[in-house]
Amino acid sequence: MDEPLVSVLTPVYNGEEFLRQCIESVLKQNYENWEYIIVNNCSTDRSLEIAQKYAGKEPRIKIHNNKTHIGHLENGNLAFQKISSDSMYCKMVHADDWLFPDCISKMVEIAEKYPTVGIVSSYRLDNKEVNLDGLPYPSHCVSGREIGKRFLMNREFYFGSPSSTMFRSSLVRKRDSIYNQTNIHSDVTACLDMLKESDFGFVHQVLTFTRRHDLSITSKMIVNKSTDMISRFIELLDYGPYYLSDNELETRLRETEKLFYIRLARIIYLSDERNIITKYRAELAALEVQFKYGKLVKSLIIEFFKIPIKNLFRLKISY
Repeated sequence: MDEPLVSVLTPVYNGEEFLRQCIESVLKQNYENWEYIIVNNCSTDRSLEIAQKYAGKEPRIKIHNNKTHIGHLENGNLAFQKISSDSMYCKMVHADDWLFPDCISKMVEIAEKYPTVGIVSSYRLDNKEVNLDGLPYPSHCVSGREIGKRFLMNREFYFGSPSSTMFRSSLVRKRDSIYNQTNIHSDVTACLDMLKESDFGFVHQVLTFTRRHDLSITSKMIVNKSTDMISRFIELLDYGPYYLSDNELETRLRETEKLFYIRLARIIYLSDERNIITKYRAELAALEVQFKYGKLVKSLIIEFFKIPIKNLFRLKISY
């Protein structure tokens, strides 16, 4: 009990296939002082039953059962709101992911050693691949401003999924919500927001596992590359003025714009979705970014000549 209290959070909706493994990974931590909050989002499978079975045996497990189904980002925000007032750190682990036994102890060790650190991450096992690398050893504490700049300028990615990071609870309590529910990639902007007032801690060890499967939220986000580009605009417009110089921000916005129209052109050719141009024009307008038809036409022409001849007669052109 001399250890700082860590709140572990699992928002779950129909996660019975992997939930046991997730819960077991928390129970097997070599760190003792934790609370485990499972927020069931009106699951229609056996998720609640599984969670209740474990909670009946382990008093550190608490269950919140939503009365109505809400969006996954809203459910994540709700989980953060449930942390104890005594919590020093909070750690998300998605229901289809899990933690290595020394995950919490190693992350807390870094956070305790460097009081300015607000976010701690580590290498992760991403299905069968180890990633979130790039920081030279032994960079255990790096300026938050430097990490934010590296990400926005070079897409150097050290955050991973929410299961890969641990937050200092004081930073969480300062915010009405952690995730922006209008941005599917708001786990990234949450990190950028916290790094404006804290530093970044990193453990040079594989501590978390992220599972890739067709129904996972992460996999769905990867498929929608154009939505990813909208998120890049959001990241640059909201956080570029803090992390980047005016010239750096202008350069990154031009590069992002170019890539956006390339990806949009590909979607127009190959997607069954209708009213695509109207949809993304509206999303850019919400960000006060002008939709440029000339750049789209140029990208459509360039991308058309990249399509293999055998696929020309199978195009699914959508507008």
